[in-house]
Amino acid sequence: MENKNTKVFVAMSGGVDSSVAALLLKNEGYDVTGVFMKNWADPAWPCPWAEDRADAMRVCVKLGIPFETWDFTKEYKTKVVDYMIKEYTSGRTPNPDVMCNREIKFGLFFDKAMAMGADHIATGHYIRREPEFPISNFQFLKNSKSIENLDIGNSLKTEHFKLKIAKDRNKDQSYFLWTLKQEQIAQCLFPIGEIESKSEVRKIAEQSNLPTADKKDSQGICFMGPVDVQEFIRPYVKTAIGDIVTTSGQKIGTHTGLDFYTIGQRKGIGVGGTGPYYVASKNYKTNTLVVSPADNISALESNSLTASDVSFVHDSMRLLQQSHAVNGNVSNVSINVQASIRYRQEPVSATLSKVENGPSSARWQVVFDRPVRAITPGQSVVFYQGEELLGGGVIDIV
Repeated sequence: MENKNTKVFVAMSGGVDSSVAALLLKNEGYDVTGVFMKNWADPAWPCPWAEDRADAMRVCVKLGIPFETWDFTKEYKTKVVDYMIKEYTSGRTPNPDVMCNREIKFGLFFDKAMAMGADHIATGHYIRREPEFPISNFQFLKNSKSIENLDIGNSLKTEHFKLKIAKDRNKDQSYFLWTLKQEQIAQCLFPIGEIESKSEVRKIAEQSNLPTADKKDSQGICFMGPVDVQEFIRPYVKTAIGDIVTTSGQKIGTHTGLDFYTIGQRKGIGVGGTGPYYVASKNYKTNTLVVSPADNISALESNSLTASDVSFVHDSMRLLQQSHAVNGNVSNVSINVQASIRYRQEPVSATLSKVENGPSSARWQVVFDRPVRAITPGQSVVFYQGEELLGGGVIDIV
């Protein structure tokens, strides 16, 4: 078989998706090794890692492939959990799954696999990788403005890859993968991204008698499971009683700390009355939580945001990120995109513009064609053109 000497390390979570990914690669003739990552093992906040590891091992035994366990608990605590705590205590709402993908799955796991001689890594993510061959013009950025000064002569001489949303739109995970770069994507395989539905994934597992065929999908934070976030961060945040007021200025209750709330939140606010109420904003100067009643939902809407830590999947897009106008002024770059501000949100047409060249990273502005509800600092804004994932950033200012 043509793939028999191609070594692939598969990230095995103990779930059905990564199990089927390993199965498909084995059936295609790859030299497959299953790897379980132990990332969280705090007895105060238990997660079923031992059970998940046992399930992953059983799948590997069934498939007749080697199995390994790699311990990243120290790194996960530093790179993901500490980041999450820092963001919450800064008044922002982080997305730990994005950080977990960047730092662990496509960081530590990827690097260790490559160092051990892997040709590829594979995961059970619902996303598609599509090769893009050299082109003779800059057609990728046909909707861009003011790019005539960019040096792109050597930018597309080698094969590139596009990342596209999964065939199963309901399970698509592209929102969490905007930090991937070409050098990673070239060595990544996503076998289940082309499968039409999750039910088909389970059917494949059942037909092959995989022990995870009927296992329920994991919930909650990446590798940690269904953690009560408010209780988890409580030891780290300041408890400061303040007023809960409506957007019209009426006091309707009290809170014990603004860090416990996120923009757009409805449940767990702690106010009675006619409701429901939604968190509209957090005023740290006055220690006031502002909530909006359901009949004034426009208070949650905004037409624009700025983003930092912006990353682009495609090399030609990254040229825009790195570009500078003559004399170091901010580049006049504007791109038509569709943007999502949360997982499973239908992307909204928008204009993406570079507004500042910072010392370490640029800041970009996203202006939506229509108002978007509950834009939340710390969360990700992710950019698309049609089915293609362009990149994303961290929401900074609404």
